Amino acid sequence: MRIGAGVIFAGAVSLLASSAAWSQVPPAKGIAASQAAAAPVPAPPPAPVSTRPPCNNPNALGIGRTVEIDTTGGPGFGFEHFKELDFLRDKEVVLTFDDGPWPVNTPAVLKTLAEECTTGIFFPIGKHATYYPEILRQVMAAGHSIGSHTWSHAALVNKKLNEQQRKDEIEKGFSAVKWALGGKAPAPFFRFPALQHPPEMVTYLGDRNIGIFSCDLDSFDFKASKAQTIIDTVMRKVEKNGKGIILMHDFQKHTAEALPELLKKLKAGGYKVVAMRAKTPVQTIAQYDEDIVKDLKLPTVSSRPVSSVVQTVSE
Repeated sequence: MRIGAGVIFAGAVSLLASSAAWSQVPPAKGIAASQAAAAPVPAPPPAPVSTRPPCNNPNALGIGRTVEIDTTGGPGFGFEHFKELDFLRDKEVVLTFDDGPWPVNTPAVLKTLAEECTTGIFFPIGKHATYYPEILRQVMAAGHSIGSHTWSHAALVNKKLNEQQRKDEIEKGFSAVKWALGGKAPAPFFRFPALQHPPEMVTYLGDRNIGIFSCDLDSFDFKASKAQTIIDTVMRKVEKNGKGIILMHDFQKHTAEALPELLKKLKAGGYKVVAMRAKTPVQTIAQYDEDIVKDLKLPTVSSRPVSSVVQTVSE
């Protein structure tokens, strides 16, 4: 496949000094999906500067090390699909979260990560980013890496989509995330919906110098009916593999509920979290950046999510 060509391991992953399933309509009654897909046009405020406060929890999971990723040529990560870059050491994990941002659940995930002084990679759906830019800015402010998970979580292997439509899903997703972050481009990190990788889009991402993320351990949290199932699934798989990129969804309620206990179990098991940072941000395409503003009409108040109209600022 295209992604392995010309990628040198040391160039794709370099160490830094370190101490330490589908797009949903926003929750509003009586709104047609087509109406709810509209997003506010005015650009949100500039993204806050990413800062990681000192860790005040002596028993926190923390961050074991940080690696910088050179995405030239579109390297692939996660042994479910890609075998070239085996950079994780024994007992190392990467926490990844798909499908956000989403009210309640994403902030709950962020709270747990902060309490454990650790980090993850977030792969937001572009449409969701336009619904809740303020939540995505919280992800950025907390210092987590942010990539993209397409514009609408369309299955890019769907034969009803032509090649240009597939590219549109990828590019519009990145531009939407950039818009939500107040013009700050995200990392050139991409995850295909349902981990389905059409070869021509793998080649395209390689040409665009965008890294592709599969996983080593799928939590299947979207199938779980309770938090304990997610905890048991992840721990069983990580103990079998000894390390890996863990796939979860900050969109899912039970994932947010499971995360505090899951991170404690990872800590107790001697696992270390690896932070993956991009060497450079993604280079979005100007036309897609412009289309996000031009094509997404400001919806009427009745078709906007309540949280984008009314926010509690004090009690």
